[in-house]
Amino acid sequence: MRIISGLYKGRRITAPKKLPVRPTTDMAKEALFNILNNQYYFDDISVLDLFSGTGNISYEFASRGTNTITAVDANFGCIKFINATAESFEMAINTIKSDVFKFLEKSKQKHSIIFADPPYDFELEVFSKIPELVFKNELLEAEGVLVVEHSKHTDLSNLEYYSYSKGYGGNVFSFFTLK
Repeated sequence: MRIISGLYKGRRITAPKKLPVRPTTDMAKEALFNILNNQYYFDDISVLDLFSGTGNISYEFASRGTNTITAVDANFGCIKFINATAESFEMAINTIKSDVFKFLEKSKQKHSIIFADPPYDFELEVFSKIPELVFKNELLEAEGVLVVEHSKHTDLSNLEYYSYSKGYGGNVFSFFTLK
């Protein structure tokens, strides 16, 4: 994987093979950031990266000037890798080792963008808990957005707060906002 734009544009990051991850493809990530770039000034926002895995999305935000980034993952190896990579690039990424659903239950901090990249094999009921908890606990700022990455075989359009989806290959980003 590589960083698409910003201060660290073009830098390659190679995650250890033993991590249980499926990083967002460069093509899909570039498309996502093209959408977000039209809505946000990255240096003015707060980002929450859920199921952060390799930290791919967090690095992209940091490279583009975002200073308030929290990455949450349950896997210690993923958190350790994000910490080491962020330190080597001098990126300010706060990591939290936690089950994402437990974290969302307890968190009170609001964010401009919440990005979630859960395992693609989650059942729809499990996917639905993400927007449910984010909106129930008011974790988004007024103009904020929740972006959930999922397989093209999963349809989240019937969930509350769903706004729209964009597909890129086998990846889909579903956007959720306050109505």
